[in-house]
Formats: sequence, C-alpha cells, structure tokens
Amino acid sequence: MKKLITITLMMLTLLAVPLNNGKAKEGSPAAGKEQYQNICASCHGPGGKGDGIASAALEPKPRDLSNAKYVSALSDKHLFKVIKEGGASVGLSPMMAAWGGVLSDQKIWDVIAYIRQDICKCNYQKK
Repeated sequence: MKKLITITLMMLTLLAVPLNNGKAKEGSPAAGKEQYQNICASCHGPGGKGDGIASAALEPKPRDLSNAKYVSALSDKHLFKVIKEGGASVGLSPMMAAWGGVLSDQKIWDVIAYIRQDICKCNYQKK
C-alpha cells in the first residue's frame, strides 16, 4: 500500500511539471522554489525537513535538506547528480527518484540554488 501511495504521488508530480531544455549552470532560487514545491516538497517537505506528505510511506525517510551541516558537505555537482540521476547513482536510497527526464539541467540548478539559499541557508564547504 505504501508503494502504491508513493508511486501515485510521483506520477501526479510528473504530470504537473513543465519541461525545459535550458543548460545554464547557475541557478535562480526564485525559479527553483517553484520546482522544489512542485517536485521535492512532497517527500522532503516544504521546509526541507524530510517531512513531506509522501515521507510517511518512505523508508528510509527523505534527507533533512534544512540541515546546513549535512548539506554544506555536499557539492553542487553531487546534488545535481542526485537530482538528475536519483539516489542510487551515488549510493543513496533508490527511493530518491531520478528527475533528469522531467527537469532540464537549468531547472535542476535552480532547485539547487533554492535549497542553498532558502532551505539550508548554506554553501558547499570543501573539506
């Protein structure tokens, strides 16, 4: 039942997202907010805490993107790969779907800019 709910929510999200073929690397937090709310918030929650409506059906639970200590350790390139190719592409949960077929590269960069500016309020801290 949990998988059915998750799949249904993902399919509804996919139907609501417009496609774009932009290729710029720098993102717009304002544009990213809309994409985040349409796609990411159902699992990660509106504030990025991993408490979205679909998170109840997910195991493991979605990451807390508002955790600046955790997110600042992740490069933008890493975040891009996770969003575009899914969690399994970097050894994380396969429950994190690949959004590269739905979001253009530009929209992925926009989401990353939004996460950095408004969700975690952090930048990558190379170690």
